[in-house]
Amino acid sequence: MAEEAVRTAVSPLVLRQPRSLRDALRMLREDAPLTPLAGCTDVYVGLNAGTLDDQRFLDLWGLDELRGIEVGGDGLRIGALTTYSDIIRSPHVRRRLPMLASAAREVGAVQIQNRGTLGGNIANASPAGDTLPVLAAAEAVVELRSIDWTRTVPFVEFYTGYRTSVRRPDELITAVEFPRVQGLQWFRKVGTRAAQCISKVVMAGVRAGRPRIAIGSVAPTVVRARRTEEALAAGASLSEARRILQSEITPIDDIRSTATYRREVAARLLEQFWTDTK
Repeated sequence: MAEEAVRTAVSPLVLRQPRSLRDALRMLREDAPLTPLAGCTDVYVGLNAGTLDDQRFLDLWGLDELRGIEVGGDGLRIGALTTYSDIIRSPHVRRRLPMLASAAREVGAVQIQNRGTLGGNIANASPAGDTLPVLAAAEAVVELRSIDWTRTVPFVEFYTGYRTSVRRPDELITAVEFPRVQGLQWFRKVGTRAAQCISKVVMAGVRAGRPRIAIGSVAPTVVRARRTEEALAAGASLSEARRILQSEITPIDDIRSTATYRREVAARLLEQFWTDTK
């Protein structure tokens, strides 16, 4: 009988532990390939299940220079290793970006909030990431650094497909910059239960002259619903806006939900957003 290779959760792993950000960037360039990790709330799941192909890792957890929330002008700069707990506790976030604080409260249990990081949520690239619609609606900018350069990418241009992005193998996500958000902010996550669940649909919105609406778990990447925004700004009825929104998303059937359910929930969330922010 033919033998088949069986993948197990136990396999040889390499962990590099840099002493500084520059050291980490050098390792990414000279000791590739390395997968960056910090809180490990997603990586450990794959390692435990034996489904993760990566075997060489770069431990960023000790790099305090990647932590912190700073006010710059009218906006915010949040380091990539800033945890959800840091975000929840920050008076700057609660005052200037309350929808991000709301999203952080919906991420797992307190243990996950203490370890999970904003940069990790971006890098993981799951379309169900709770903070990602907030970043899209807030028009955030992602800072990427290599040993040779620093560049910024608008968050809405960061992903190129399902779990793929413009980040190069020798780059790290180092921070996220948020411009001042004018208008009423709104966030809602729908899941199987009230806490510790992966979203079936998650939406963030900003009600201003031209509204901004972003949705997760309804396409390979987070969706910025620009045609819906334009319709609402032009005075379209909620019925028409619902129809347009449902044409902008491409949900699938999976273990958590169905495409039909997600389309209907997305439309209802749009209606709730518009009603709550009158």
